[in-house]
Amino acid sequence: MSGHSKWSKIKHQKAVTDVNKGKIFTKLGNAITIAVREGGGVGDPNSNFRLRLAIEKAKDANMPKDNIERAIEKGKGAGGGNNISEIIYEGYGPMGVAFLVETTTDNRARTTAEIKNLFDKSGGKLGEPGSVAFQFQSQGLIVINTEAFDLDEIELSAIDLGVKDLERGDGPELYLYTEKNNLFKIKEQLENKGYRVIKAMEVKTPLNTIKIENPNDAQKLSALVDKLEDLDEVQNVYGNYEIP
Repeated sequence: MSGHSKWSKIKHQKAVTDVNKGKIFTKLGNAITIAVREGGGVGDPNSNFRLRLAIEKAKDANMPKDNIERAIEKGKGAGGGNNISEIIYEGYGPMGVAFLVETTTDNRARTTAEIKNLFDKSGGKLGEPGSVAFQFQSQGLIVINTEAFDLDEIELSAIDLGVKDLERGDGPELYLYTEKNNLFKIKEQLENKGYRVIKAMEVKTPLNTIKIENPNDAQKLSALVDKLEDLDEVQNVYGNYEIP
């Protein structure tokens, strides 16, 4: 079985960097606000799957409880929460790599201009809605620490619980891919078995990947991803490439 753990590890490392830059709380707060609003104003994570994911991610980044509660209230209509829009940009970067860029913004024109400028400067271009999305699938991702456990036993347990795909990382991490709607159910079942879950989230994984062998090409792609993720409005960046 194989997954896309290389990309998942890149995302995890980038998230830590964003915490150091002090930008991630704004991004996480907007994600919570959108989750509440799109969930019909429901601020209970037990009744709002998307909100539960957003809060889990916020807690993982050590976002203060007060910030989380304020973001929830904004989602209910307080403090200008209705001014935030969710936009997914689709485009092609260097080497024809397909990208999905998920954003939350209060200024669509500004965000569109910023993202288009970055794609243009990289030698790529923004595409029309639907031009890239079909190359990705939404999945649940659970990352567990396998230290002190038999790896083969964990893999068998995960498959029995309904995990669709898995891949071993370079260290003690094991990446488990699930149906999106089964994410928390499988997470809780793994925790009940005593396994340590590091992270649980919804991700978009590419159906096929382009291998980038040339170091210069890899540098160009990494530079584009870094610049996109540095934008305050950008929540997630997904690309269908793999750097060996």
